[in-house]
Amino acid sequence: MRHDFRAVLFDLDGTIADTLADLANAVNWALEQLGCPPCPVDSYRYKVGDGAREMCQRALPADRQELTDQVLRLMRRRYDEHCFDLTRLYPGIPELVSALAERKFKLAVLSNKPDEFTKRMIARYFKPSPFANVRGQLLGVPLKPDPTAALQLAQELGITPAHWLYLGDTNTDMRTARAAGMHPVGVLWGFRDREELLDSGAEHIVAKPQDVLALL
Repeated sequence: MRHDFRAVLFDLDGTIADTLADLANAVNWALEQLGCPPCPVDSYRYKVGDGAREMCQRALPADRQELTDQVLRLMRRRYDEHCFDLTRLYPGIPELVSALAERKFKLAVLSNKPDEFTKRMIARYFKPSPFANVRGQLLGVPLKPDPTAALQLAQELGITPAHWLYLGDTNTDMRTARAAGMHPVGVLWGFRDREELLDSGAEHIVAKPQDVLALL
């Protein structure tokens, strides 16, 4: 079924950019400073997506959860210095964003990554930025999958949720889109698999960024 899409909302980590190694390395460095064992980098595919604090909790051993705030503080300091070491845009993302902008779609980014890091990352990789709004975790605004931030973005840009395509790579993104009344599209180049995306409500699954254009 065709929809009258007018805007596209992008997740960041695992959708626009492959940030996994830099996030994992920052958390693992913090863990080691506190005498805790590091986790395999690939295991962070299931630790990221629900905010930095949750990621640190998931990385800590069950009997060391009291260290969460310390790990978070150390991780943020390390990530601030090393967030671009290995991070790269996924192949095809610059072309997709350019094609959408040329077709006059409103574009926005919504991440559970802290707002300062979200804006910093987009500013680095997109010059000038084609995004009408870029938003990460803000004090007083619930994290995804709560739809509050997505609905605020839609209101600010003057486009009702039903006209938004929401592009993300995790169950958190699919649940956010559904709760906001947007159309969830799961991407297979990110951190999670097809089964998770479908089980959490994806209307479509795309294997490559260019496949998004066929939905529009």
